[in-house]
Amino acid sequence: THGGGYVELALALGVAVERIDTIADFAAAAKYGVKTEPGTTARPGAEVLAELAALIAEGHLEVPIANVYPLTQVRQAYTELERQHTHGKIVLEP
Repeated sequence: THGGGYVELALALGVAVERIDTIADFAAAAKYGVKTEPGTTARPGAEVLAELAALIAEGHLEVPIANVYPLTQVRQAYTELERQHTHGKIVLEP
């Protein structure tokens, strides 16, 4: 979902057009006919968050954390994200 070129990469790797979904490269979506809407029915909400929390607690889902910033350092967090080399989630702590 990040930047351009990934639709073409997926196609070059042999991914079927109907399995490709992008929220970033609308020009490629129009050119190749790939989807541009979410392909899942999961939506944010208490039920989904509770299910995810249970999976994490049971050890079935791991969420890698790249860095934790206090809310007062939100600019530094966004600076790290802009570098586009983050492996994991950036957490803002209130």
